[in-house]
Amino acid sequence: MALLLLFVLLISLVAADDDAFIGVNIGTDLSDMPHPTQVVALLKAQQIRHVRLFNAEPAMLIALANTGIRVTVAIPNEQVLGVGQSNSTAANWVSRNIVAHYPATNITTIAVGSEVLTTLPNAAPVLVNALKFIHSALLASNLDRQIKVSTPLSSSIILDSFPPSQAFFNRSWNPVMVPMLNFLQSTGSFLMLNIYPYYDYMQSNGVIPLDYALFKPLPPNKEAVDANTLLHYSNVFDAMVDAAYFAMAYLNFTNIPVMVTESGWPSKGGSNEPDATVDNANTYNSNLIRHVLNKTGTPKHPGIAVSTYIYELYNEDMKSGPISEKNWGLFDANGTPIYILHLTGSGLVLANDTLNQTYCTAKDGADEKMLQAALDWACGPGKVDCSPLLQGKDCYEPDDVAAHATYAFDTYYHKMGKAPGTCDFNGVAAITTTDPSHGSCRFLGSGGKNGSFVNGTAPSMNSTSTSSAACYAFTSSIMIIKVLIWSAVFIDEFVLEFENFRTHAGGCKSFLSQEFVLLFQER
Repeated sequence: MALLLLFVLLISLVAADDDAFIGVNIGTDLSDMPHPTQVVALLKAQQIRHVRLFNAEPAMLIALANTGIRVTVAIPNEQVLGVGQSNSTAANWVSRNIVAHYPATNITTIAVGSEVLTTLPNAAPVLVNALKFIHSALLASNLDRQIKVSTPLSSSIILDSFPPSQAFFNRSWNPVMVPMLNFLQSTGSFLMLNIYPYYDYMQSNGVIPLDYALFKPLPPNKEAVDANTLLHYSNVFDAMVDAAYFAMAYLNFTNIPVMVTESGWPSKGGSNEPDATVDNANTYNSNLIRHVLNKTGTPKHPGIAVSTYIYELYNEDMKSGPISEKNWGLFDANGTPIYILHLTGSGLVLANDTLNQTYCTAKDGADEKMLQAALDWACGPGKVDCSPLLQGKDCYEPDDVAAHATYAFDTYYHKMGKAPGTCDFNGVAAITTTDPSHGSCRFLGSGGKNGSFVNGTAPSMNSTSTSSAACYAFTSSIMIIKVLIWSAVFIDEFVLEFENFRTHAGGCKSFLSQEFVLLFQER
């Protein structure tokens, strides 16, 4: 029974990799663009597993090979017209930019152009053909199920967007939108939408409150209410996503998911852009990440989160336009964070301190019995050195289970190289960027001397390249698996099943082997 539960768990975790995600756009309009290998190193350090490129530059695709990072590549706008007019041009593009790199580079999506309808209207008549030709080329290469095709649209094509229930696409684009939606529906793809609450706020002349644009909590009487559905909206982002769903429904399409391909907030602006600040950018992006990863969903589709790519990884100093246009990035060209996102409790994704100074702490209000059980495990089978928690030692005070659990959790987390799933402890632990060190009790990663794995020198998933989604899923389940193995009676049978799984685990093989050798030694 324990074995059955274990492998059901593995299957569910692999499937969970297809859940809604946070990704990052990578623009290249920098005067000192980092080398692709530097870009990938930053992505790994930040646990970013989904990226969107604005082209299909070979050096970047090669650098992304064997990392497991899921990649959206793009056909630049200047190439859309040619691809949409010629099936052979589309086939050549797929052969050169997809087939040549897949599956080593985990390409999952092709974005045909960007906001073509509003920025390149002369290509609009052939946009749907471009989608179809690219899909046909994927079909010919037997890649149509692995790689989806769509095109990012500006949210400005949605008119009368509030209340969302009254939203509709600009009718002048219906000759394009209807066949496009037919294509997306028939191929199981998604509507790509760029949503910028910053611009909605700036252009509203005070009608949209800043807190409503920034995802800040609002009292019920401050929420916007759709009079037709009585749905309450607490932020611009959800209202725009639901407006897209209603606009599609207006054209009789009700089963196409929305993917947000761009969203963010600038950290600096000119004198006429007073709300383009570091604090507002941090607030928006932190709240957006939390909103997506918590699977909050929208009022129309609660619990169905919308995968979103943050705009963007780097500040692009070569961009034309206002000062804000150059300052949407999370990092500068040197990889230094513009600000540290407030992501306590939301996992390690984009905990964007490049020193990777993240910590694992006991959750506020966690059940004391569960904390004690997790503490006992960490100091026992988890092989954490808990001697600093003994009376008279540096970390004995405060003498309570939460403080002691925090020390043990964080030590284990660093010992395991901050690998995904190593700060959970059955739900009573969470990752934070706040250093829990106090007095002479210095935690790992804070520059103290209570341990030897400072700044993640333990084996880390980031240092082992793999294209297998099962690798991430398996490491996320290590904590639970350990409990199962310790309670299992049929160890020999488990070994056989594990070896079968490990054979197909690709680049995870070494890491998983180390984990289970330790487990069986303990057993």
